[in-house]
Amino acid sequence: MPAQPRPPLRVLLTRPAAQSARFAAEVAARFPGAEVTVSPLLAPRPIAPDLPPGPHAAVIFTSETAVAAVKGVKGLPRVAWCVGGQTARVAEAAGFQAVAGDGNAALLVAAMLQTMRDAPPPAGRLLHLRGRDARGQVAARLWEAGIPCDEAVVYAQEAQPLSPRAQLLLEDALPVVVPLFSPRTATIFARAAKRARAPLWVAAFSEAVAEEAR
Repeated sequence: MPAQPRPPLRVLLTRPAAQSARFAAEVAARFPGAEVTVSPLLAPRPIAPDLPPGPHAAVIFTSETAVAAVKGVKGLPRVAWCVGGQTARVAEAAGFQAVAGDGNAALLVAAMLQTMRDAPPPAGRLLHLRGRDARGQVAARLWEAGIPCDEAVVYAQEAQPLSPRAQLLLEDALPVVVPLFSPRTATIFARAAKRARAPLWVAAFSEAVAEEAR
């Protein structure tokens, strides 16, 4: 009896459109024949920032969406601490002198504190430009360590429903791989997929994301 063909790898991407498109290209390159469905659960909306008075020595970006949200805003310092390499690349393209962290807010704060222990403190406060629903408490952690840091909300992520194609994917019986990158997205997805028939293999970016997905 001939062996049954293996079903294709099915992947559901729920990041905002730009990040999902980039991730989908990487999946296609590594797993030829994979079926990738993009259904963003969050859509970014810029918010005109109410910036606190300076001077500020540097800005902090914990997402590339924040970089895009302040494009064209005048008066910002040009040094930027960035949560990871991709955000740093986007910040550099926007004209900032970017320093990349190791991928999450806690590691970024730790790297900043280590650097500042080995060098003179910055001349002026830091400024965290963040989303409305940020969880990392970056400014609070820096203040607790004796580093003054202001913050300003520069964008919101509006929740979106799963697309009809994504809903059909979850109603099928074949397994679906679901990479999740933020706790909020995990919460939204868990609600949307409550009655899914397909076995779901969740790849969580962090323990906080995994906890929300559970």
